[in-house]
Amino acid sequence: MAANVTHQELFPLSNNNDSIQWRKIECDENLISSSQFEGERILKVDTKALEILSKEAFHDISHFLRSSHLRQLQAILEDSESSANDRFVALDLLRNSQIAAEGVLPMCQDTGTAIVIGKKGRCVWTDGSDQDFISRGIESTYRTDNLRFSQLAPIRMFDEKNTRSNLPAQIDLYHTNGGDYKFLFIAKGGGSANKTFLHQGTPSLLKEELLLEYLDERIAALGTAACPPYHLAIVIGGTSAESNLKTVKLASARYLDCLPTKGSEMGHAIRCPEIEEKLLKLTQKRGIGAQFGGKYFCLDVRVIRLPRHGASLPIGIGVSCSADRQAHGKITEKGIFIEQLEENPSKFLPEVEENTDEVVEVDLSIGMDAILEELSKHPVKTRLSLTGPLIVARDLAHGKLRDRLNAGGGLPDYFKEYPVYYAGPAKTPDGYASGSFGPTTAGRMDAFVSKFQAEGGSMIMLAKGNRSKMVVQSCKKYGGFYLGSIGGAAARLAKNCIKNVETIEFDELGMEAVRKIEVENFPAFIITDNKGNDFFLGDNCV
Repeated sequence: MAANVTHQELFPLSNNNDSIQWRKIECDENLISSSQFEGERILKVDTKALEILSKEAFHDISHFLRSSHLRQLQAILEDSESSANDRFVALDLLRNSQIAAEGVLPMCQDTGTAIVIGKKGRCVWTDGSDQDFISRGIESTYRTDNLRFSQLAPIRMFDEKNTRSNLPAQIDLYHTNGGDYKFLFIAKGGGSANKTFLHQGTPSLLKEELLLEYLDERIAALGTAACPPYHLAIVIGGTSAESNLKTVKLASARYLDCLPTKGSEMGHAIRCPEIEEKLLKLTQKRGIGAQFGGKYFCLDVRVIRLPRHGASLPIGIGVSCSADRQAHGKITEKGIFIEQLEENPSKFLPEVEENTDEVVEVDLSIGMDAILEELSKHPVKTRLSLTGPLIVARDLAHGKLRDRLNAGGGLPDYFKEYPVYYAGPAKTPDGYASGSFGPTTAGRMDAFVSKFQAEGGSMIMLAKGNRSKMVVQSCKKYGGFYLGSIGGAAARLAKNCIKNVETIEFDELGMEAVRKIEVENFPAFIITDNKGNDFFLGDNCV
């Protein structure tokens, strides 16, 4: 006689939406109705309602954060164990959220890949064009708001074109029981996407001390390129590598917080609070800090344990960055609702002014040799305030300049005379010098540094995240510096620090064109110096 086997829900969430505060979106009431069918109440949803919800969601998550996230930043300012750098970064991110909440500048210049997860109740009816209308809402927000189009379509293997709509979006729709349509909306930046890792471990790691040692080493490799302080997620196990990484994404958004903490022989996901706490303490001891040394590499850690094949142990690691962009949504017979995010971040800001006694002011107009001489007087981790001209150039512009060198030409004078800032702005609102204009990940430009510095270019570089040993060695050989800027504070930089922007070469590259900008009191830290010292490769992070 066959065993009585029933389906086990892999993610048995208990009351995961009970604590959410909802905001009703006003719309035509005719978009939602109900009727009876075979004795059941059916919720009939016009797909126009999906367009309205997704449009509102992606606007909100581009400008507002959850109150819980802001409270965690506030706690850094109040913690006596946090470093001065921790507090400075936390304060800057709070100020950034205040500016973004004005609804003009998005909180980050990388406005992300649109991800939508929907769970459609069995008693919810639509006409079947759900994904089309969700996409319309996404496109509308990215077209009308000051958001950057991030999606590239492959034309051929090595030829791409920007879709100019931020589509395609990743839209995953599931069926479930019930009479509501529930959603999670996420904007995932390229930095945090690049800090999603899959490792294939062995069952021998399923011992606490061995697993913690293993994870500690891999967490250190995350670096700061994706803009900490992070919401770190770690998933152990999974029915496939693919399911593991999808779980990582959901866990980093705190979507799985209401999982049970104990399993059963049927096999379902569990959350592991004890391991979470131990890993959080390990991240605090690493010394990486919110970005430039200290305690707050992570705001929190989520650890999810999944069932697995006996011969496989996938281990996924990922983060949600300081631009922690997600929100729940739902459609019920009472209307269309979006999670209420914090519209007044200023209440989390301290009343006292920051201490600026240890900030070194650097005049960027005095010439490259003089700037290099000034920087050489100060050790790694020194906090700077930059005022004057910068050149903005990133991946595609670097590639074109390398091609020019390879063809026998030289670097342009501007690449030798000014520091280079790795960045690319979002759309520029009326009345602003630029759109949100934060630093991009420095490591993408590592391969260019030695070649450019040998020609007298890239002597001072400004971006976010760690660099390779190759860059450190090049700076030592040629006398260069790498300065770290605060990742995640793009709106504040645009409003307070960037005073003028002009395109000087490669206009055809759009967002990636070479620009000359004027900055004022632009925050930065010395990360790599001309003596071979590097914050990330030294004693600060071990």
